[in-house]
Formats: sequence, C-alpha cells, structure tokens
Amino acid sequence: MKKKATILLFFLTLLCITFSFKKESNANDYITDYQSKLAVFKNRQSVLLDCIEKSNLSSKKDLEKIRYQLNNTRNALKSIDFWLRYLEPISYKKINGPLPVEWETEVFEKFEKPYKREGAGLTLASLYLEEENIKKDSLLNLVYSSIKATQVFSADSITNNLKEHHHFFLCNRLFLLNLAAIYTTGFECPDTKKIIPELQEMLISVDKTYASFNSGFSTTPLTNNYLGLYKNTIAFVNAQSKDFERFDHFTFIRDYVNPLFTINQQLIKEYNVRSKSYVDYSLNKNSTSIFSKNLYNGQNSKGIYLRVNDPKVLAEIEKIGKLLFYDPILSGNSQRSCASCHKPTHYFTDTLTATSLQFDAKKFLPRNSPSLINAQYNHLIMLDGKHISLQNQTKDVITNPIEMGGNETEVLKKILSCNDYLDAFKNFLKYTPTEKEINMEHITSAITFYYGKFSKYYSPFDMAINNNEKLDESAQKGFNVFMSKAQCATCHFAPQFNGVKPPYVSSEFEVLGVPKDTGFTALSLDKGRFGINAATETANAFRTGTIRNTAKTAPYMHNGVFKNLNQVIDFYDAGGGAGKGLHVPNQTLSSDSLHLSKEDKINLLAFINSLNEKIEFEKIPEKLPASKIKELNKRKVSGEY
Repeated sequence: MKKKATILLFFLTLLCITFSFKKESNANDYITDYQSKLAVFKNRQSVLLDCIEKSNLSSKKDLEKIRYQLNNTRNALKSIDFWLRYLEPISYKKINGPLPVEWETEVFEKFEKPYKREGAGLTLASLYLEEENIKKDSLLNLVYSSIKATQVFSADSITNNLKEHHHFFLCNRLFLLNLAAIYTTGFECPDTKKIIPELQEMLISVDKTYASFNSGFSTTPLTNNYLGLYKNTIAFVNAQSKDFERFDHFTFIRDYVNPLFTINQQLIKEYNVRSKSYVDYSLNKNSTSIFSKNLYNGQNSKGIYLRVNDPKVLAEIEKIGKLLFYDPILSGNSQRSCASCHKPTHYFTDTLTATSLQFDAKKFLPRNSPSLINAQYNHLIMLDGKHISLQNQTKDVITNPIEMGGNETEVLKKILSCNDYLDAFKNFLKYTPTEKEINMEHITSAITFYYGKFSKYYSPFDMAINNNEKLDESAQKGFNVFMSKAQCATCHFAPQFNGVKPPYVSSEFEVLGVPKDTGFTALSLDKGRFGINAATETANAFRTGTIRNTAKTAPYMHNGVFKNLNQVIDFYDAGGGAGKGLHVPNQTLSSDSLHLSKEDKINLLAFINSLNEKIEFEKIPEKLPASKIKELNKRKVSGEY
C-alpha cells in the first residue's frame, strides 16, 4: 500500500511539474512574441539609420530608398504598437511622436506646471522628408531619438509586466480606443496612402498576439466570440478600399470596434484586471461603449461633495445649484447671473452676440462664451486652459471684474443672508467633514453639479453606434469625411470630438490662425494659451472644443468671428489663417486646402447636426430665495443683463 502511494505521489508530482512547465512555456510564447517583434523593430530602426547615413539627400533615388526603409520601419512599429503605446507613453512620443513639441502635461497639470516635451521619431521623420533643404543631421537625430527611446523596452520591469494578464487587457483597451479615434485618421501617418495598409499590418499582427496570449493564459483568455468578431474585423478591413477617404469609418466603429471594446470591458471586470498606470487615470472600467458618457471624466462636477452618493442629498444640492445658477446674487451689483452668458435654451452659451456684455453693461467680453455642456470632458478648463477644475473656473467668473464683478466675502455674505441657502448649506456641511465653515467651494460645487447633469445626454449619432438606430445616410458619409478628407478627426477625437484623445488624459491646444474679422485683414490679437504658458508654440493657441451641439451654439471661434458653420468649414477648407494669407508661423493646422467638394460640405454638416444631443431643458425658477437684506429682494431671476 505504501509502495502504491509512493508511485501515485511520484506521478502526481511529475504531472504537476509537466503542467507547470507547460504553463510557463506557453506564457513564454507570449513574451517571446513581444520580444521577437521588438527585435524586428529595432533591426528596422538600425537599417533605416544606416540607410540615411549612407545616402546623398540631394539624390531622388536615395530619398526613395530612405522612404522605403522608413515605411518598413513603420510597419514593424505597427506590429508592436499594441504594447509600446500603453507601457511607455512618454517614450512613445520619441519613437513616433506626431508633434515636434508638446507643452501639455496631461492630467498632471493639475499637480505641476507645464514643461516642454520634444517629440521625435518616425512620423516627424516622414514629414521632414517632404521639406526642402533637408539636413542629414536633423533627419538622423529624429531616427536616433526613436532608437534611444526604444531601449527602455528592454527593461526587465517591462518584460515582467507580460507575465500577468492584467496589462494585456489594458493594452488591448487602448488599442481598441485608438482604432476608433486615431489609427484610421492620419493623425500619426502623414502619407494618406499608407493609412489603411498600416492598419491592416497592425490588425494581423495583433491577431497573432491574441493567439500567443491565449496559449499562455488559459484561465483568463480572450473569448471565442471576441476572437471570431476580430477575424471578421480583419476581413472587413481587407475588403475595404485602401484609400482612406473611401474607407467606411462609420461601419468599422459601429459593427466591429465598439462591440470588441464592449467584450474587452466585460473581461476586464470578469478577470479582475488591475492597473498601476496613470494611462488609466480617467477611464472607467464599467463603461460598456466607447460612445458612453461614462467612458471617461476630465472633471469632477460634484466638487466638494465628491463623497455624497445619497440620491436625496444630491437632489437637494442640485436644486440649490440651479437656484444659484439663475441668481444674480453672485454678482457685484446683484444684476448679473451665470445664465446671463450661459443661457440654458442656447445650450448653455450665448448665441445673441459674438461675445457677451461685460459687467459694465457697455463693452463686450473679449471671448465668446463656450457651452457648459460636456465641459466636464476636458482636463483643462477655459479656452486657454487657465483652470484645472470647474469649481475654480466658476469662482474666477464670479470674482472677475469684467464678468460678474463679485467679491468673494461679499458674495458669501449675501448668499447666507437668504435662509433657504443658509439652511441648505448648513445641512450640506456635514457631508464635507474637512470643512468647518461654509465657503465658496460649497457654492461653486453646487453650481457645477447642477449644470453637469446636462452633459449626460446622447445624440442620434451616439444612438446609431450604441443601439444600432438608423442614422441618415448623409450623416454617415459626413462622418467618413470628418475622419478622413476633412482631417477634422486629427484634432477632434472620438467619442467627445474634442481635443482629448485616448487614453483621455490630455487637453490639446491648436493654432488655427483665427482672424479678427471675416475679411481676414489681421490675426486675432488674443494670444490664448500664451497668456497662461508663454512659449513660441503656445502663441494664439486655444483648447480644442467639442463638435457636439455646435449646430446650436453659434457664433464660432474664441472671438465669435464666424456666424455660421458654413463659414467655419470654409475656413478650415482654405487652410486656416495661413491659408487665407495671414502670417501664422506656428499654425498647427495645415495651410493647404482640403479641396472639399460641395457634397463633402453638405455631408459634413449633416454629421455635425447628428451630434446635437437630445437634451431636456428645464423651466427657470419661478422665484429666488428671500434675503434679510431688503435691497436684494429686488433681484430678478436670471439677472437683468
């Protein structure tokens, strides 16, 4: 009996060793897949560098050789982009940075000042090759920087990440988001003829990555329904034209990318995937669609009431926030309210004039009042990115001498002179244990929580993607123009169609060359972002706003110079300010004409209209809370101007 037990124990031990070896071996297949693709990419980089060093840049034949090797290197990058972009996002900007210089510090601008981040790599090398008087040293530096940045991926800490399933699903999530937002737009591919071929290269390579992952992580695999749908995705792309202007971006996202994202999100929850990366700072693992309004949040509309989850308490905060929004008690003369410039029936903006009246009721403000709807999907607030929170922005407007002209101490005193406000905020105080007294943060947070609820509505375009509801054919065509020929999607990224791109941790700024008048006699004198962070690149730069509801929020641009969307589209089609003959040396928008046809423009407008959200606006309050200060009881709902 003892002998049988010993033999049985031996075979069980052998089985465990065999199983362990098999599991490790298969896991190693996944790591080997990563390492082999990385090795190929590094080799292509070296070959490209050697080709440049041996070339005569005045020779067309040599330039073609460089372009050929650069194309090979880009294809190799696409085979490993799946890991590189997620694991080392900062290094990636050197490997394949689309911009020469970036000043945005992403979500960390909430904690530190902006700093200059120089880009390098393959996209910039491609762009540089098309310039006149190419300098070999400059081209070599772009490629060498790419090689140097790639060295970080040899680190053991990165390879160790591949030994667990967690990073895989997070890499995959970012991959899917980028399929919807940038991989088909030309954002990182200057040669539009190569956009779809590079996409095909990437899809096939990732398919092999999926197979190697499943062989090593049998307890947390990609499911058969995911893999089957992914095969269909590849087949769909292969059946499409290689001309990205004819590529069906709408069907690609609706029928393939978004359903894949849904499954991946479900697996993230099922497999208890954990993240240690700031890349996932804003993303919500509970979101089931790329076009869900809870996919990410750039702002906390609750402010100081962040810990409050009781629906009844939140309803009371919202009620008080609404009253305050319409109450001119916030202003220095008790005649001006938030609704003076952000009219709810105008989608919380002011469509009556190019810019709203100043506090003196005579002059006009220098900038157009942006809509408050969907403002929370930006990490930096205001057109120049001055503020890091909605609450700071609200306080700034209240105390700004040319806007509401209020004094913080006086405004607080006036508000608390109303028993309705006083009783409410006394009650709310217990939900903010770190604050001993009622302060402006309580006031501004109630206001932002009130108007924040209007950012939760959906448009016909969203419903077509999420629920497969019918969308007008012209709008579908317009979306395809938006994503390709019109180049809109290289600055306005899905799903919010603002300047926040995957992984949704940054607010981008662009220099468009906006004129001071429609005659294009001069550039607007407003320096934009330069006033917050003075640099050559930030002069005349403004935060990229959302396309959502724009059909309802005329006039357009920071100074309200354009009265309708036709003028805006014509402006972009002409190449911005530089294209119209203005001197804009740092313009980020291409100065070349887009050559949009009349039909392109009609379809583009149809798409923009499909982004009008079906918002349920409310009636304004019938009356305002009574005050112990008699003069304040003369104030009017919404203010006087």
